[in-house]
Order: sequence, then C-alpha cells, then structure tokens
Amino acid sequence: MGKIFDIKRFAVHDGPGVRTTVFFKGCPLNCLWCHNPEGISFETELAYLYRRCAACGECVSACPQGLHTLKDGVHTMRREGCTLCMRCGNACLPGALKRYGMEYTVEELFAIVLKDRDFYRESGGGVTCSGGEPLVQADFAAAFLKACKANGLHTAVDTSGYAPWEAFAGVLPYTDLFLYDIKHMNAKIHTELTGVSNEPILANLRALAERGKAVEVRVPVIPRLNDGKENIDSLGKFLGSISTLTAVRPLPYHALSGSKYAALGKMANMPPADGAEMDRAAHVADRLAEMGLAVIRPDA
Repeated sequence: MGKIFDIKRFAVHDGPGVRTTVFFKGCPLNCLWCHNPEGISFETELAYLYRRCAACGECVSACPQGLHTLKDGVHTMRREGCTLCMRCGNACLPGALKRYGMEYTVEELFAIVLKDRDFYRESGGGVTCSGGEPLVQADFAAAFLKACKANGLHTAVDTSGYAPWEAFAGVLPYTDLFLYDIKHMNAKIHTELTGVSNEPILANLRALAERGKAVEVRVPVIPRLNDGKENIDSLGKFLGSISTLTAVRPLPYHALSGSKYAALGKMANMPPADGAEMDRAAHVADRLAEMGLAVIRPDA
C-alpha cells in the first residue's frame, strides 16, 4: 500500500506532454518555502479550507467527537482528539474538510492513471510520481512505476534527491526521466534552508548521470536565499558536468501556499514575495544559459 495525498490529472508542467501526477505523502525535507505543506508529514491530515465553508453545520452533527462548533455563522474545529474518521468530511457538501493521505494498492492507483492513456499517447505524456518525496515510499513507487512501464506509459520521478541510493536503484529500471530539485549548492546553507545536507543530493545526481538516466534539474528561485551570483555560478559549473542533463528549469517563487498551512492548523514561515519573482527567475535562466546550459525559461 502507498499513501497518496493528491492525484492531478491533465498536468502539463510535470514532464513532457499531458500527464497524471501522483503526489506521495511524506518528505524528509522541511523547506522554508514549501509549496505543498500537506505533503511534508508522513501522517494523514485533515485540512479545513475555510473559503469553501458554507456554515451549514453538517460537520457539527456528523462528528462523533464533538470537535466542530458553529457559532454566529463561524465554524471552528478542535484538532485534538480527531480520529480522522472523516464523517465530517463526508457530510461537508462544499468540500471544506479534506483528508490528505489516502492509501492505495498499486492496482487501484494504476487504474486511475490508465483512464487518460489516450491523452498520454496523443501528447507524448505519461505519469509522474511527485510529492512530498516519492522515494520515501520507494518500494511502492517502484512497483507502481513498473506497472506503468509494463503498459507502455512514459514515467517520470519528481524528487528532491534526498534518499538512499537503494531507493533510486529500485525505481531506476522503470523511470524514463528524473525531475530533480536543487535548492542550494552550499551544504551548510542548504541545511539551514531545508533541514538536510545537499551532499547526498549532489552525489545521487552524479550517480544518475553515470547510469545514463535523463535528468531535468529544477531550481526554485527564492528571493535573497538562493538567487545570488555565487550560488548560481556554482550551480552552473556543477550542472556542466552532468552529461545526461536535458534542461534546467528555474521556477519563480510564490507565496500562495500560506493558506495551505492555515488549513492544516500550522504556522507558515515563508519568505515574503515582492512582485519581482518572475524577473529573478528569468535572470537566473539567462545566467545559466550564458554558461552553456539548455534552459527552460520561466516565461516559456
């Protein structure tokens, strides 16, 4: 069984063509700018999406623990004591209460992605395992990817790179493309920003290249944290040694996920946005292109 927190059909930014992206629950990193906080914890979580709430009170009646209240048209929820029975979510017609973390068998998950096989074929698309971090559930990811490849589907793994090599080795035979994040080239700063060192990340990328696996590197461009010239030049020099690099894709930062943290009852500690995020990403793209790398510009 694998634990999945979302499945996105008709995705167009997670590899070539039209794809289905499967988001695996759990991540060993805790990046300050994380856009998918619902994927960090390995545990199933209940989110309250207050903008969808119709203040109907159905959740109050449904919850056997009495954790929901409605007073003067305002809903509140007490998380302590929640057993994730999801009776409240099932009763919530507007979908304001959402469960992040559902268990699937390989067969159940494959049946979902196979629905769009015609779109994959026509567009050159396929299936992408993302997260969270799919390699924290490496055995399940490998079995799922194996089923996809056995049925002729193009496969991609979107990874932070922070995993034992054994996890990569398990998915290697069934993965056509790795979408590989690099956050910072300095090990100390990388640890400060994400909670883990970048040393195994860079070592795993070298190992993928040595084994001839196609890699697209993705660089989240975070204002004042990793967009400096020294870091970008160091990144460009390193990537110049990766023989199987298909492209580098700088990703503009956005702070839109703050509401996700609130929905999970968590405090966001994200860097502020100032409106120049696209320009920063474009500048990084230009510098990497000057260093001779194939670059996918953020405005492409």
